[in-house]
Amino acid sequence: MHHYYLLGRSGLRVSRLALGTMNFGVDGFHAAYGKTEEQVEPMFRRYLESGGNFIDTADFYTAGESERILGRLIARAGVRDRLVLTSKFTNSVDPSDPNAGGNGRKHLVRALDASLRRLGTDHLDLYLLHTWDRITPVEEVVQTFDDLVRAGKIRYAGLSDVPAWYAARAQSYAEAHALTPMVTVQLPYSLIARGIEPEYVPMARTLGMGLTAWSPVGGGLLTGKYRRGAGGLTGPGRLATAGGGREVPDRDWKVIDALEAVALELGRSMAQVAINWVVTQPGVASAVIGASSVEQLDGNLAALDFELPAEHRRRLDEAGAPQLAMPYGMFTPQYQSWLVNPGLGVGDKPAGYAPPVFNG
Repeated sequence: MHHYYLLGRSGLRVSRLALGTMNFGVDGFHAAYGKTEEQVEPMFRRYLESGGNFIDTADFYTAGESERILGRLIARAGVRDRLVLTSKFTNSVDPSDPNAGGNGRKHLVRALDASLRRLGTDHLDLYLLHTWDRITPVEEVVQTFDDLVRAGKIRYAGLSDVPAWYAARAQSYAEAHALTPMVTVQLPYSLIARGIEPEYVPMARTLGMGLTAWSPVGGGLLTGKYRRGAGGLTGPGRLATAGGGREVPDRDWKVIDALEAVALELGRSMAQVAINWVVTQPGVASAVIGASSVEQLDGNLAALDFELPAEHRRRLDEAGAPQLAMPYGMFTPQYQSWLVNPGLGVGDKPAGYAPPVFNG
């Protein structure tokens, strides 16, 4: 049975594994590893057959080809209403025009209209700010999102790759003015990229935003297809080159080694264990998975077919535990049981106080 959960503090039901479409198309920035429409249609169909409903794209992906291809695939499959169709805006569509990029109202509205044309639909189920542009007032973004919901052009709004304070400001402003809330924050998260844990996770859980994790297999590093080489990374993937690929720090190899051992013991692929770990972390609503073949997609879709035992999770947690810079080190249970509540057991709520609601 395919399970769906609410995205953040909303009524929107989404798959725990979203289909990423950054490689749909062979033009533009992502052309090096892009796929043709004929190559991606079987993957799109397989995702639908599995019960998946959460589709992630952006106007920037393969210079708009990702959206055009998706629009045609959705029309042929006749599934527009059952999908949670998501796109993003921020990046420039015309380098000569300062208002053709960024997060201001002028570009936001223009970008949405262009995405709707390419996707062949009159609304998006979820629309995300793609990247913080450092200068647009957050109030303007929230107000524009609210206008677009009222106009029927989008159903829900969210953020991607923004500072935690910016997301908190957006949500608090929306709450204070009864505007459309942010239901998600999309961020990079994996066993080798855990920088979001000290700030974003408690922020999102407190303010009702479900985290959507992108690159849960670390750009491919956590799949096992790369190995240490004399000149750098070696293996059959885009992170490696004939003369040796990118440098991988020892800390990451420690995580990869632990992941490989756990996967072997569980009889699962490294990618499946890595994805499972991410999706079952606190605050995470969904993970964006991509694939270059139906076989690879099938493997990724099976990532939630098993439960990660507590002992194996502990080993993975310890292998990649981030070093907490101050003041985050003061917010740990160890520190606070030493100084804040020494000798006492103080918590927010007892276990079972708010058991999850599941209609299975």
